[in-house]
Amino acid sequence: MTDAAALPGQPRGGVLSGPATARAVNVLAPNASAMTLDGTNTWIVSEPGSDLAVVIDPGPLDDGHLRTVIDTAEKSGKRIALTLLTHGHADHAEGAARFAELTDTKVRALDPALRLGDEGLGHGDVVTVGGLELRVVSTPGHTADSLCFHLPADRAVLTGDTILGRGTTVVAHPDGRLGDYLDSLRRLRSLTVDDGVHTVLPGHGPVLEDAQGAMEYYLAHRAHRLAQVETAVENGHSTPDEVVAHVYAEVDRSLWPAAELSVRAQLEYLGEHGLI
Repeated sequence: MTDAAALPGQPRGGVLSGPATARAVNVLAPNASAMTLDGTNTWIVSEPGSDLAVVIDPGPLDDGHLRTVIDTAEKSGKRIALTLLTHGHADHAEGAARFAELTDTKVRALDPALRLGDEGLGHGDVVTVGGLELRVVSTPGHTADSLCFHLPADRAVLTGDTILGRGTTVVAHPDGRLGDYLDSLRRLRSLTVDDGVHTVLPGHGPVLEDAQGAMEYYLAHRAHRLAQVETAVENGHSTPDEVVAHVYAEVDRSLWPAAELSVRAQLEYLGEHGLI
């Protein structure tokens, strides 16, 4: 879920659909919009040589898309063994129950309301299927239940809506909180420094090959926006809609409702830290 188009200085992406790494293949959902960019990225992840695969974010409730995901896996000799969710927004998770029915798989997520089966997901968990290893990274901020999945064998991280392939993401106030989001960005940046992650496999938009650059860009962009919001308030723009009109003037108006969610999160953050 984005609140801006591609921005100057943002690392540029590559693959939009199809194989992205040795273990990850993207199937793009047909739900393109201003909020979802080219559509939701549904990721099929599997160990080379294994006949088992994991699907991350089946996407919207679109039978054609769900069956395309299954067909794509089967054409590669893979059987889908597990479904994972990065978070509960409908463009990522609405199709999960139907997908689980079609594939006879369990659905694992942080939010118990989204799970099908006994097991949830939490920070530090390791998911293993057919020799594949995915490490769960807690990344609240976009939403309270946002997760990322570290794929160490490909030096990659699947980021859902926490990092996008183009533009910047919404901090979906009140569920999303800016302080949490900044902490999550720093946690992801540490993966690029300490664990050698160089590829971002996002929930929307193209694959990014400069993961550290993406994290640094997002952190700098958030600091810049926060300073702009603080200045707008100091100049008398006291309501969220006034701040949006002032700070996001260069952004397409169709994205202003999403921007207002982020502004509300920024105002809350500034208030909590005694800055306004």
